[in-house]
Amino acid sequence: MATVSTETVKGDAHRALEDRRESARPHAARNQGVPFDHGWIDSIRVNLSAVDRRVDSLSGRRSVKNAWQAAWLLKAVSCMDLTTLAGDDTPGRIERLCAKARSPIRPDLLDALGFADRRLGVGAVCVYHAMVSTAVAALAGTDIPVAAVSTGFPAGQTPLQTKLAEIDASVAAGAREIDVVISRRFVLTGHWQALYDEIAAFRAACGAAHVKAILATGELGSIGKVAKASTVCMMAGADFVKTSTGMEAVNATLPVSLVMLRTIRDYAERTGVRIGFKPAGGISSAKQALAYLVLIKEELGDAWLTPTLFRFGASRLLGDIERQLEHFVTGRYSAAHRHALG
Repeated sequence: MATVSTETVKGDAHRALEDRRESARPHAARNQGVPFDHGWIDSIRVNLSAVDRRVDSLSGRRSVKNAWQAAWLLKAVSCMDLTTLAGDDTPGRIERLCAKARSPIRPDLLDALGFADRRLGVGAVCVYHAMVSTAVAALAGTDIPVAAVSTGFPAGQTPLQTKLAEIDASVAAGAREIDVVISRRFVLTGHWQALYDEIAAFRAACGAAHVKAILATGELGSIGKVAKASTVCMMAGADFVKTSTGMEAVNATLPVSLVMLRTIRDYAERTGVRIGFKPAGGISSAKQALAYLVLIKEELGDAWLTPTLFRFGASRLLGDIERQLEHFVTGRYSAAHRHALG
């Protein structure tokens, strides 16, 4: 393929990026929660066949191409929780990850896209508690928040007081977002009041830090339980609902995401409060990221296409996005190792 003209790239991408920026202004307000409503939960029904048909319709659409694709991929970068949750994480690895968070796309590519004079960072850096202070120091001078996974991540099988103490410690260390895992047993046994009380306790412990409730949807037994658990978490004050820890056998999927987005829309219509959404686990390609962005736009609207209301939980996605952007600029695909994560 011939190399694309630099001026053509800058002109087309600039117009596309400006259009995407118009929908990127933050609108989110903190979720204060609402009283538990058992009738609301009992009324929730999910038509799985309809869900599957809706998701299947996405693949039949004309895909986003050229400058518009580049714009959407840059939007995806800004909505990414750049994550490392490995047992061999070290301060050096976290510092490299934070350096990538500060400058996620190579400067020469941003220049070719007409984006060199603008700040582009990721939505957050997500780490275990032990690495929160390192990440906070490495991101000093930016507005990129540190998110800490908490409450016995990933299984959630620790005592409540231990979970609350873990939240307290991460907030004290500078985490501005706390990704909490729910106790799946409350969902599997239908103890919705217990789930509400647990999330409300997490919300109180987080204080000013935002709460992202991880449902671990692949372990909840049915898509109807996913819908009910999402709603209960929002009722109890969660600012985001998140599909997965990334460590279950089944993580984020489009059908599960659609159901969660519909509960977010229902909550907004009932309360006037916009809740964020975070698909996590297994999203590693630019093509997958585009599918999620399209789903968000069509189900919730442009107001949700901002890092205040949408995040990808990702550790490998950024490399493929950068590779696709280089292809757009040069007309050639590069080796993956040229786009190291950090």
